[in-house]
Amino acid sequence: MPFISILIPCFNAERWIKGTINSALAQDYPHKEVIVVDDGSTDNSWELIQGYGPRIRAERTSNKGACSARNYLLQLSKGEWLQYLDADDYLLHGKVSSQVHGLENAPDADILYGPGIIEEHWTGEVNRYTLPIPEPRDPWILLARWRLPQTGAVLWKKKAIEDVGGWKTDQPCCQEHELYLHLLKAGKQFHYTTEPGAVYRKWSDDSVCERNKMETYCQRLKITDATEQHLAEINELSVARQDEINQARFECARIIWTVDRAWARSLIRQVRATRAPFVPQGRGVPALYRFIYSVFGFSMAETVAKLKRMLVSFFSTASLKSKNI
Repeated sequence: MPFISILIPCFNAERWIKGTINSALAQDYPHKEVIVVDDGSTDNSWELIQGYGPRIRAERTSNKGACSARNYLLQLSKGEWLQYLDADDYLLHGKVSSQVHGLENAPDADILYGPGIIEEHWTGEVNRYTLPIPEPRDPWILLARWRLPQTGAVLWKKKAIEDVGGWKTDQPCCQEHELYLHLLKAGKQFHYTTEPGAVYRKWSDDSVCERNKMETYCQRLKITDATEQHLAEINELSVARQDEINQARFECARIIWTVDRAWARSLIRQVRATRAPFVPQGRGVPALYRFIYSVFGFSMAETVAKLKRMLVSFFSTASLKSKNI
């Protein structure tokens, strides 16, 4: 049975850090260590971490960012496999053992990934749901569609991360996706495991991805472009992969349209330049939208979609008011 290092970078997480560490210590997998690096916290995090004594290894550094802390944890780790766990997230009891069991069917795996669990804390009530990973589980398609899971839902082979130079320390957001890209380009083997076991808490608008959503989309699209370019260079850009890459660009364009229409139009031009017959799919793209998109273009389709939303909102409000009279 391989030795597992559970690695927790922490910055100002006094609200969550004890629950996070407790979930790591409670894993039923016996061959493990828990290491916590406090990345220069200014709250009470470090004092809480020290309270665990010899049950964990704890180190403190000056504030250099999450990826620097993850790389330092990589250096400190003794495990053949790594379980990264952000300080405001937690693991379900059998997460590590369940994924280690997946090695029996995939002894050549470098990355063991499975569905993640989202836990929302926006309204005071906790709302939890699982993010499934749909078939086909082609990791290139999953990367393009942003369906590879968040950091904690993965077991990472230590040597695989070392081979690609670790985490990119100046990556502003989309950090695990940037690492996924380098692992795939290096030919590392991804293996799907079925059981969800890592819980990602969404509780603050000040997280890396929430702080500047347009920067997040910018970084996501850079990774999408790099994915497409690499697949083309190695002659593995199939029609299916190209369609999924274009679907990802289209979905980004719909969000970006509300903020920067010129940028959104440029993404659609990029889609049409790669494979003109592309027609968007998905539950948010009804038949009328697809027809208008195909005949009159993206801008007209978005204009009609906005008008439809306004009319639905108007009549819903009018109906509610009439019931209250």
